[in-house]
Amino acid sequence: MNPPARPGILPPGIYGSNRTMVTPHYAVMPPEGILESRMPGIAGCRIRVQTSPAMGAGFTQALLEMEEGGGTSGVRDDGLQQFLYVLDGTVKVAVGEETWRLSAGGFAYVPAGTPFTFNAQAGSARAIWLRKTYEPALGIAPRSAFSGRREEVPRLYKHTEGRAWQTLLGEADMAMDMEVNILSFAPGTYFPFVETHVMEHGLYMLEGQGLYLLGREWHECWAGDFVWMGPYVPQQFYATGWGESAYLLYKNVNRDVLPIARTRKAGPQG
Repeated sequence: MNPPARPGILPPGIYGSNRTMVTPHYAVMPPEGILESRMPGIAGCRIRVQTSPAMGAGFTQALLEMEEGGGTSGVRDDGLQQFLYVLDGTVKVAVGEETWRLSAGGFAYVPAGTPFTFNAQAGSARAIWLRKTYEPALGIAPRSAFSGRREEVPRLYKHTEGRAWQTLLGEADMAMDMEVNILSFAPGTYFPFVETHVMEHGLYMLEGQGLYLLGREWHECWAGDFVWMGPYVPQQFYATGWGESAYLLYKNVNRDVLPIARTRKAGPQG
């Protein structure tokens, strides 16, 4: 007689079979393989780090799974700019005199060096938490903290029908050194070309499914998956399935690309 299966554990199959792929240039990470973490100053919350500088990324992104009341245990200021996007439940975000109660699709931006708190309200909640060092620009003042809702952000249609952009932090705002957008695809739609660019991406699948080209390989992606794309990785998305697909997409923008000084002297040739 076989023992009962443990909750959350897949039945026997091909040992180690999974969709995970981590390379120096990109990563595809289904949610079931991302183990929970904890950190000082945050309680009642499982933190599943999706990417960080340890992977090669220039930012940190995590999935927060908060119990009721879970989140920051006091005012927090780690010197980084912050972005929170609520997936489900309700999250209270407080910045100075401002307080926002964000339900699913709500988001908040907190500039670098600004104390803030976040906590789940009236039950559990899940949110994407993105953090990045702010890159100042001469003569341009950083933005103040603000919040918004997905359904209130206009859907912009570019290039072809069936694909929409929602620019959550504003479009072409030079005060921002990053963008966080939602891209939506009707079934069967895709980017009209393979992109190769200097920006890096952090992508969280919100709804649906699709095929993502990374380098020269196609990867199947589902709601809940995370994808990191480093600079210059060839990339393209093709929406599959029966309904609309959508993903939350980070990228670094609006700043100069600085040269890196050589620290190793060239050796003898030949």
